[in-house]
Amino acid sequence: MAQDAAIMANDEDAKRRKWRNIAIALVLAAMVVIFYVVTIVRIGGNIAERAG
Repeated sequence: MAQDAAIMANDEDAKRRKWRNIAIALVLAAMVVIFYVVTIVRIGGNIAERAG
């Protein structure tokens, strides 16, 4: 009986870990996209100034 409870707790922990890892991955991906967009916008602004 005690082992069954421990296994269920481990399953719950694994599910929580999975969702936490997914959340961290999404936040990291969002940060990468934001940094990429900001970099492109800043570079694009500099190129426009040089051409004008």
